[in-house]
Amino acid sequence: MPDFIQDSGSRVLKMGAPMEDADFSDDFCRFLQTTIPAVDAAELLLLMRRTPDAAATAAELAARLRPSVPITEAEATKYLETFQARGLVSTTEEKRAQYRPASDELRMYGDMLALAYKERPVTLIRMIYALRDARIQTFADAFKLRRG
Repeated sequence: MPDFIQDSGSRVLKMGAPMEDADFSDDFCRFLQTTIPAVDAAELLLLMRRTPDAAATAAELAARLRPSVPITEAEATKYLETFQARGLVSTTEEKRAQYRPASDELRMYGDMLALAYKERPVTLIRMIYALRDARIQTFADAFKLRRG
């Protein structure tokens, strides 16, 4: 594992150095907004990241997270579909998912997620929900009638 994480901009995070709020770069926030719809999804991805050689079904992964994370098999399935669409996991014909980032950039975001979860969990959780709420508000705004 490298001694640092560098996002697509110029930001470099030294492994072992404290993570600051400013380390939540625009690129990382976009990753969170498009890939991590809830804290349970982050927990699921981090579980898979810790055991990258293990392939498991949604039911198996949900069971491994419970009771500390109240996630259903249906929710785990939905999150796995999102992760696969974003290139973070691969899925076998038997519907067993495995953490396999399709690029170094995606692997770096997985590393940043793990670092944020370890060092700035409250900030990470607040960011996940703020980004989700912003996405919902944007969708709702699209249906507002404009007065002319």
